[in-house]
Amino acid sequence: MTAARPASPSRPSGPATQRVSQARVVRSEWTKLRSLPSTAWSLLVTVVSIVGFGVLYCLLRVARPPADPAAAAAFDPTAVSLTGVQLAAIAIGVLGVLLVAGEYATGLIRTSFTAVPRRLPVLWGKTIVFALTTVAVCLPVTLVAFLAGQTILSEKDLDIAFGHPGVARAVLGSALYLAAVGLLGLGLGALLRSTAGAVAALLGLLFGPQLLSGLLPGTWSDQVYRYLPVPAGAAVANVRPDPVILSPWAGFGLFCCYTGLVLALAAWRLVRKDA
Repeated sequence: MTAARPASPSRPSGPATQRVSQARVVRSEWTKLRSLPSTAWSLLVTVVSIVGFGVLYCLLRVARPPADPAAAAAFDPTAVSLTGVQLAAIAIGVLGVLLVAGEYATGLIRTSFTAVPRRLPVLWGKTIVFALTTVAVCLPVTLVAFLAGQTILSEKDLDIAFGHPGVARAVLGSALYLAAVGLLGLGLGALLRSTAGAVAALLGLLFGPQLLSGLLPGTWSDQVYRYLPVPAGAAVANVRPDPVILSPWAGFGLFCCYTGLVLALAAWRLVRKDA
């Protein structure tokens, strides 16, 4: 009689397929951002730029205080202490480029689109994670730069209180401006899909229009200057009124429009072109 074969053990059922959601995409993009070596270095450069250059410029202004009452009235201690924000914008913008263009360079973007076939959630996930990370890092740093700068400026009675109208908005607005610059770099990276090309385009958009506006006649230059990306976006950090540039939130809103346009073009190319 043939012996009965022992029943083969049943295979354990695999994990149920998880539905792709925006929340899960955001979580995966957060993991990617943390694992990038360039993230830590770029954020470190950002912190050093904001605090370090702000302190150095405050020391310089203490050594050379305003010479006359008119210059003293136009002196903006908040903007002086936040001078490093403009340099930090380069580091944040380049990090935004690397977050997307780096995946195209390594081919990892194909894996991302295989996991998320609709594609656009990947772009929105990167946008959400990078914007929140930038604000979370830069907001306390800009506050530290402001407080350190005012401590130095107080030696010559040039300081201003945090409760003064417009100061809190300038500190918060500086962090928001950096986030917007980072998203501009992210959008350019997704649009051009080339690290070198996107970095060049970022620097060109930030500094090129100002150089070109200087070639225009004086009256035209003043009218055009206020609508350029950097003067418009940086207006949010000004406490003293400046007739040459837009009002703080109007200027920042215009810069957000520039960033939104680039992100919209990146989204259009993402759904229309292969990776």
